[in-house]
Amino acid sequence: MIPANDLSLRLPPLLTRVQKPGRYTGGELNQVVKEWQAIPLRVALAFPDLYDLGMSNLGLAILYDLLNRQPDMLAERVYSPWVDLEAELRTHGLPLFSLESKRPLSDFDILGITLPYETLFTNTLNLLDLGGIPLRSAERQDTAPLVLAGGHACLNPEPMAEFIDAFVIGEGEDVILEIAHLVLAWKNRRRPREEVLEQLSRLWGVYVPSLYNATYNPDGTVASLSPNRAGVPFPVLKRIVPVLPPPPTQFIVPYIDVTHNRIPIEIMRGCTRGCRFCQAGMITRPVRERPVGEIVDAIEQSLLATGFE
Repeated sequence: MIPANDLSLRLPPLLTRVQKPGRYTGGELNQVVKEWQAIPLRVALAFPDLYDLGMSNLGLAILYDLLNRQPDMLAERVYSPWVDLEAELRTHGLPLFSLESKRPLSDFDILGITLPYETLFTNTLNLLDLGGIPLRSAERQDTAPLVLAGGHACLNPEPMAEFIDAFVIGEGEDVILEIAHLVLAWKNRRRPREEVLEQLSRLWGVYVPSLYNATYNPDGTVASLSPNRAGVPFPVLKRIVPVLPPPPTQFIVPYIDVTHNRIPIEIMRGCTRGCRFCQAGMITRPVRERPVGEIVDAIEQSLLATGFE
């Protein structure tokens, strides 16, 4: 394993040979950097696509804010590199790293992957490989990060079930902290990996594929799913946040232009129309709206904190 300080020293020369070094430097306004050795639980939040797209994802920004508000936890960002940096990393035998501390993904306790759409599935496998993490859940030792995934594409988790330790089915604001506290307690006890997976499966909205047996129809669709040990919940129910928490306002300000270079404020979740072809109308039910005053206050705070328009 390459020490973080060595990776930090070896990275700058590589960035002189890539198209947009600002995708990989970190150091932006409002990023959160904590003292690595002083924090017992370390989480890498990954969006398996370019920085330019991942920085526009509100879901990852919400989780980043929630975790970094906890005094005993840190969260750092990871994005898929463009082909130029990927080639440099592979040529020089260097792992994919977090932006804040330049730590390899394998150094973290949890790798949380955001999967809003299915086209990121293959990127996820590439991200795991670049990070030095075994692709298949069954191949990971106790020292490997727990690989979690959440987002709209995880409502159909089976295509990625072999590669993800646990899925969050539904909304993540509440369950991410429950998961983090559970993993921290497990880490302190130094127990086998199977123990924490069983405990995770008992959380509302968490699906652990290794604890279920799936059978498939000839066309590849799921025929049946059943627990393979006692005490494992079935069915797994979608997690719902009853009341939307206050929106984040300390948004990270990129050095380069990104897809949505502005303040995102979620004014409501779900949609009253409920069109069956629409994720917002179906997956994010029931409809919940923020009070107008909370929205206006969040906009004002975000303007002062970021300089965005």
